[in-house]
Amino acid sequence: MSNTDWATKDFYAVLGVGKDADAKDIKKAYRKLARENHPDSNPGDTAKHERFKQVAEAYDVVGDVKKRAEYDQIRDAYAHGGFPGFGGGGFSGGFGQGGGQHFDLGDILGGMFGGGFSQGSGRARPQARRGADIETETTIGFEEAARGTTLNLRLRSDAPCANCRGTGGKPGTAPHRCPTCDGTGAVTASVGGGFMMNETCPHCGGRQLVYDEPCPVCHGSGHGLSERTITARIPAGVRDGQKIKLKGKGGGGELGGAPGDLLVLVHVRAHRLFKRRGDNLTIDVPVTFTEAALGADIVVPTLEGDPVRVRIPAGTPNGRSFRVRGRGIRQGDLLVTVQVEVPATLTEVQREALESFRAASGGADPRAGLFERRGE
Repeated sequence: MSNTDWATKDFYAVLGVGKDADAKDIKKAYRKLARENHPDSNPGDTAKHERFKQVAEAYDVVGDVKKRAEYDQIRDAYAHGGFPGFGGGGFSGGFGQGGGQHFDLGDILGGMFGGGFSQGSGRARPQARRGADIETETTIGFEEAARGTTLNLRLRSDAPCANCRGTGGKPGTAPHRCPTCDGTGAVTASVGGGFMMNETCPHCGGRQLVYDEPCPVCHGSGHGLSERTITARIPAGVRDGQKIKLKGKGGGGELGGAPGDLLVLVHVRAHRLFKRRGDNLTIDVPVTFTEAALGADIVVPTLEGDPVRVRIPAGTPNGRSFRVRGRGIRQGDLLVTVQVEVPATLTEVQREALESFRAASGGADPRAGLFERRGE
């Protein structure tokens, strides 16, 4: 497809949405039109088949954030004067009428549709390729998660071949444009049902260039293995199951490209005493019946190690919680929940004392209110 086709086609109009439509609206419009015009639902209707292809082509561009931005850039430039050979006003090096800034449409279209070089120069200029993101996981203790910690992580991942620096070619030999993808790095393949999609070129592996003599170490793949140990800082307050992104700690880039990122999935071991609720810590503390009934000062442990004293007022019911400010994670609090313990066995003296307490209570039934009839 020519550059003019890309610049003059209004993919938003094809999908029936405005240029300012958000991704959700674009996807909704595409799904509706795809269902209405799908070849399987309209056998023998060539008009709908063609319409389906147009809709799929439009969504492939404006349904992708990066492609959409570059497509909008091309359309705006064309609307403000055009490019050479586009049928608009003359374009001689800049946007609008001023000129002075070189603009290579091949670079934009190449970036949008997988190309890695300028079409106008006659020479293939391979683009630097960002390294892959790497995922790993680690397990840390509850207290390490609360305070933050520094870990040494052993990583093994794909990396550019050290011999050819990721080019896939024998060092000292010159590359040429891939004949399979014509230097774009991608080919179009059918996935059935009339759908087409771009995929990495199987010949050049997306590098846009090929060598007649492959690298003897990686056999032309451009890939190798990297084993290394890195230092990773896990921030204070990390939660179980949280992913930490370490920028630039992933796989190495090719041809001078930036490295990828490292994503660390953190598992946090449970604590013997404490649980977590947001940035608050919770702890269940046993108290005796007499402490709950008469009141008491009890000593409670904290995650930092130094205990705190908590006042339990007389008549405290089972399950009541007390807040200790600033003793949680970061700016969180410590929530102390009392659990009234009932003795499993009693001495004779204890039994006599409780019998006396029951007699002094006058036989009051705490469940009497459950059977009161309430008015409608």
